[in-house]
Amino acid sequence: FKVLRAHILPLTNVAFNKSGSSFITGSYDRTCKVWDTASGEELHSLEGHKNVVYCLAFNNPYGDKICTGSFDKTAKLWSADNGKNFHTFKGHTAEIVTVCFNPQSSIVATGSMDQTAKLWSVETGQMITNLAGHSAEIISISFNTSGNKLITASFDHNVNIWDVKTGKSEKVLVGHNSEISSATFNFDSSMIATGSMDKSCRLWDADSGVCIGTLLGHTDEVLDVSFDYTGQFIVTASADSTCRVYEAASRRLLFKLEGHEGEVSKAVFNPQGTRILTASSDNTSRIWDSTTGECVQKLEGHTDEIFSCAYNYEGNIILTGSKDNTCRLWR
Repeated sequence: FKVLRAHILPLTNVAFNKSGSSFITGSYDRTCKVWDTASGEELHSLEGHKNVVYCLAFNNPYGDKICTGSFDKTAKLWSADNGKNFHTFKGHTAEIVTVCFNPQSSIVATGSMDQTAKLWSVETGQMITNLAGHSAEIISISFNTSGNKLITASFDHNVNIWDVKTGKSEKVLVGHNSEISSATFNFDSSMIATGSMDKSCRLWDADSGVCIGTLLGHTDEVLDVSFDYTGQFIVTASADSTCRVYEAASRRLLFKLEGHEGEVSKAVFNPQGTRILTASSDNTSRIWDSTTGECVQKLEGHTDEIFSCAYNYEGNIILTGSKDNTCRLWR
């Protein structure tokens, strides 16, 4: 593995491009850095934000553009190849905490503490639509696979489904009785999974907006929820220091992933669906066998909480980001 002393101040987020040939890190030092995965060399430092760079995204599958969202209330669009700043998206009145590209890489979506999400043109840098409807900050945002729908998750306990073309709210997913921590589509976008501070995960039919299942069992807040690539399985990560793996169709609990000694903030399947990667405040990441629920490996070395972890597309490299100001690549 490689340790990259990435920034002088704590990291906020990390992400791979689709092939895993490069990755990006955001930081409290107001920069986003682009790294070469093979060598561990810094390729570019994206400078210009006037406050914390909190969220970031590649325009995968292309990987030639990067969007950064900042506490300075702006988002910026950059070239991944030369680090040039294409556009600065101005319009939010509070911190931007989540950004993503649509699958076609023509639109950037931003979510903010100002209770709105906004859609921006990648080509012109202009705002396309303002998505207003939540009554508290938006903490997560994502497009479906075809890019015609967007979901926003908010601390107002609700998730809204928006029509991207019209900018209208189509459905509001009401049912959680506390803040939402995470919301995601499955791969064919027929289903949405949401995790909440109310200790539950809910499954929703993406077309009707009807709740089709509630996954219970965690004894503390659910902090993350992910589908595998087929959409057959779901993993939930919780502040109770465990994760749970469920079968999506039957809502049956398959395994409890037990072993972490602190809250688990992230859980993701590898692209093959055979492994689950978790990140915890106990300073470790763990790899689990998704068919047995056994812990296969413990990734030790960080000296502070790990808040971010990711697989590259082939599933043979792991990236972890920690509050110890470093990220590590594990092969």
